[in-house]
Amino acid sequence: MVLEPGQSEGNAQNNHQGSDQWLFVVAGEGIARINGKPYLLKTGSLFLIEKGDIHEIRNNGNTLLRTLNIYVPPAYRKDGTPLPSGRSTGGSL
Repeated sequence: MVLEPGQSEGNAQNNHQGSDQWLFVVAGEGIARINGKPYLLKTGSLFLIEKGDIHEIRNNGNTLLRTLNIYVPPAYRKDGTPLPSGRSTGGSL
């Protein structure tokens, strides 16, 4: 995921019912709000956002915020559309 300065992803209702999300910060800085609690994001940070956790990621820095996101099990199809909770892609991402 790449967020411009001031940009955010997610909101007060954003969650993944069927997948845990691992978020690794490749570059930049920001704030992750998970279940209402803020966490500092900086290069090298690794977070587990468990299935069902409400979360928002915000770039509050001056450069791009770049993250690597891994969903277990997969949460999205290759085209970006969400998968139904707990569904596999059948190996075709």
